[in-house]
Amino acid sequence: MSAADQEAERSLGQLVASATAEMSALVHDEIALAKAELRQDVKRAGIGGTAFGIAGVLALFSLPVLSFAAAYGIHNLGLGLAWSFLIVGVVFLLIAALAALLAVSKFKKVKPPEKSIASAKQTAAVLGTVKPHPRPVTSIAVSDRPVAVARSSS
Repeated sequence: MSAADQEAERSLGQLVASATAEMSALVHDEIALAKAELRQDVKRAGIGGTAFGIAGVLALFSLPVLSFAAAYGIHNLGLGLAWSFLIVGVVFLLIAALAALLAVSKFKKVKPPEKSIASAKQTAAVLGTVKPHPRPVTSIAVSDRPVAVARSSS
């Protein structure tokens, strides 16, 4: 008996069970592949984030050194040491002020999510007009008095 003959003799239930099992195995394999890819991406992102953090810390530590170098460089041009440090400090304050102005201008452009708010209001309005399905009411005798109890539909 060939494989085609055996396949023809299988019942519909067996074929459905076989297809379901194969589909389940395929889904499990796809999930496993996605997990493996995500693990790889998370590991790369972790290493990249750590490297970026180290770069930021080193840049932060270099700022005082570069500030002293700039101040002493200005001092070598003939200005007093105090004036040199003052110039470097004022330059940093000007850069900070420019960054603050940029931040304020960007914050002023931030608006509430109008489309989402409108959609939520529309959904709430539609749901407000919907009437719940009536629940059947049954009586239960509790200490000689019948009490109405609503039954859930689930």
